Amino acid sequence: MFRKQLLYLTSDALCAYDWNHGVLGPGQAFPASAAGLDGFAAWLEDPQERRLDEPAYLLTDLIEEDFQHQLVPHVRGKAGRALLERRKQQLHRDTPYRGSTLLGRESTGRHDDQVLFFALTNPTLLQPWTEALEHLRVPVAGIYSTSLLSIALVKKLSIAHEHLLLVTQQSGGLRQSYYEKGQLRFSRQTATIALDGVAVNIALETEKTRQFLTSTRMLARGDVLNTVILAPAAQIAKLELLCDNGVEVAYHFIDLQLAGERVGLRQTPALADELLLTLLGKHPPSSHYPPGALARYYHFQRARKTLYGASALIGASAALWCVINLLGGIADGASTQRLAQETASYQERYRSVMSTQPPAPAKTQNMKVAVTLGQMIASQAPEPGRLLGMLSAALDQAPQVALGQLHWHAGQAPARAAAGQPPPPQTAPPRSALAGIPVAPPQALRLEADVAMPNNDYRAALAAITAFAQTLARQPRMQVTIEETPLDLRPSAALSGKSAAPAQDSQARFTLLLEWQP
Repeated sequence: MFRKQLLYLTSDALCAYDWNHGVLGPGQAFPASAAGLDGFAAWLEDPQERRLDEPAYLLTDLIEEDFQHQLVPHVRGKAGRALLERRKQQLHRDTPYRGSTLLGRESTGRHDDQVLFFALTNPTLLQPWTEALEHLRVPVAGIYSTSLLSIALVKKLSIAHEHLLLVTQQSGGLRQSYYEKGQLRFSRQTATIALDGVAVNIALETEKTRQFLTSTRMLARGDVLNTVILAPAAQIAKLELLCDNGVEVAYHFIDLQLAGERVGLRQTPALADELLLTLLGKHPPSSHYPPGALARYYHFQRARKTLYGASALIGASAALWCVINLLGGIADGASTQRLAQETASYQERYRSVMSTQPPAPAKTQNMKVAVTLGQMIASQAPEPGRLLGMLSAALDQAPQVALGQLHWHAGQAPARAAAGQPPPPQTAPPRSALAGIPVAPPQALRLEADVAMPNNDYRAALAAITAFAQTLARQPRMQVTIEETPLDLRPSAALSGKSAAPAQDSQARFTLLLEWQP
């Protein structure tokens, strides 16, 4: 977001800053009184600035901030979060502004988690200001602590000491924050005793802090406490006279101008407030303390902007799709016009070439039809080759059958005339159908054959004829009819013979009709 409101809260006042495109504007202080609250509300409601729609980041610099280091069983997931929440309520019951951060794990024993619990122990200091923000429906992004935000300041300044005490002079007083291996372990704020603008009680307060750290075993005896003091260049010489290095304390000084350049400030700050506010404006972390219901308007604003962004993206995609289709339509129209011109050119060339040719005896369409008919006749005209091949394969499996005569016919098989009677009349199919136009015509094959009949065994002869007919009928689209058998089995026929006569080998004539559809 390009525009923000950065609010710096101390026990006595609230200083409001405008953040516009990465630049921190001048601050305006409002005292902790009814008049100050009215002035703060008027500042927010300024119609020219439209601050009510800008997200607010509340940075607290209060003396009533507690830090406690606890060992917590190593539990993860939902159970771990519930355990941390119970421990927070046990340590700080009277405030909703409480949080925790994981420092690491113990190297011995159960390997418990080292957790730093922190809280703003006097929520009444925030209540008037948060109620004003709630009443005006200002979107509050989060509530932050200068102690926890100074971790980013240490990283920006590249201060690498195992035992570090960062001393900054801020609007709320003198802030001392202890870091062990880059992690915040403790922070305290004291009143500043200034003489000619120089905090003359820095050395005394540093010694008190060192004694406290030693008594709580956060700092072992014999460890050197490297104290880094941020101060203006004009005060560093005076502070060096007040701060003497000892066996367990070593003082280091950093010019606020250099610190401002590292952070990205364009002007030299008088206090560390602007350093922390710039870090908050450039890279705001997650809220240190839960804002609760105070953040609902901020969530509403983010959801609204997300919907606006999604709508804009959908609209841009639709517009892009329309433009692509429009360009594609224009390109297709140009291609269609080019193809139409090429077609006209080829037709003109064809007419030009055909005009020079002598008259053809037949039209092109007739020639095409003739070629098509020729191809159809060549592929579908009837011929007995395939049918005779099927018959030959069946005769190979029936050695007792001897072929006599064959009568092949294209089209439906002609009816066989009775003995002494003329053949019945039949309707002749069109000649084109017999030529295979438009489909291949059926074929019929009437065969007369002899079957071997040893000892005049008609039963064996009939079985051989039936087996031969069944072999032919297995062919696809083949229909076999036994028209005449060696023995007349009709009920009206009379049988005669002598059973006592010796049987001789003979042959019997039979007739089959094969009808096949190619």
